Amino acid sequence: MTANKGKISEWQAALANKEAEDIVKWANAEFRGRVAFASSLGLEDQVITDIIATNELDVPVLTLDTGRLFPESYDLIQKIKDHYGIDIQVFFPDATEVEAMVREHGVNLFYHSVENRKLCCGVRKIHPLQRALSDVDAWITGLRQEQSAGRSDTPVVEWDAGNGLVKINPLAAWSEDDVRAFVSDRKVPYNVLHDQGYPSIGCSCCTRKIESGEDIRSGRWWWETDNRKECGLHVVDGKLVRSVGGPA
Repeated sequence: MTANKGKISEWQAALANKEAEDIVKWANAEFRGRVAFASSLGLEDQVITDIIATNELDVPVLTLDTGRLFPESYDLIQKIKDHYGIDIQVFFPDATEVEAMVREHGVNLFYHSVENRKLCCGVRKIHPLQRALSDVDAWITGLRQEQSAGRSDTPVVEWDAGNGLVKINPLAAWSEDDVRAFVSDRKVPYNVLHDQGYPSIGCSCCTRKIESGEDIRSGRWWWETDNRKECGLHVVDGKLVRSVGGPA
């Protein structure tokens, strides 16, 4: 709903100093069944899942199964159901599209070029997300400013030009310590790989452990040299697009 684009500046001012839980509750009330939470099953996302579940909000939690996830990520989906009694809505890539891509470029095409990697992310992640968000006016993410240089100006609420939706980032200003403290205090279930040197977890073929002192995103697509690496879920025309001042 493009009319919401004109409200971004107003919402940014109203939510600037709100707690994450209050922001998620605001989204639930403001969009009344027309908002969804897209979880990557990372530590940040588990914070938001906990807020949604414990407050019994009318916000579906959805995730993308690319077909290349770690076994531990699948385990977490079941842990969430067992812990909170909620079902995660899982969206898959189109099988015909995956088959065509693999036939032409190979099963591990992403190692050969940035273009191939972006193609794979598009087929396995971006297209399913677009389907998942097709019936909502807003979506919630676990983006944090501290996650990477490209996310350092992430606002609490913004206009998502790529999807034509309001995007809400309740944890934008949170530090990693904030996230870990919340998870520990609330006994939130999380992916055990976080305890094994994986701060950011995606597809198993594109994620590795990091060493102490490395950037927290350096374990994703580590063979690429650009430090602004993104899968495309939060990118328009190759850039992290912000609408921090309201409509353009």
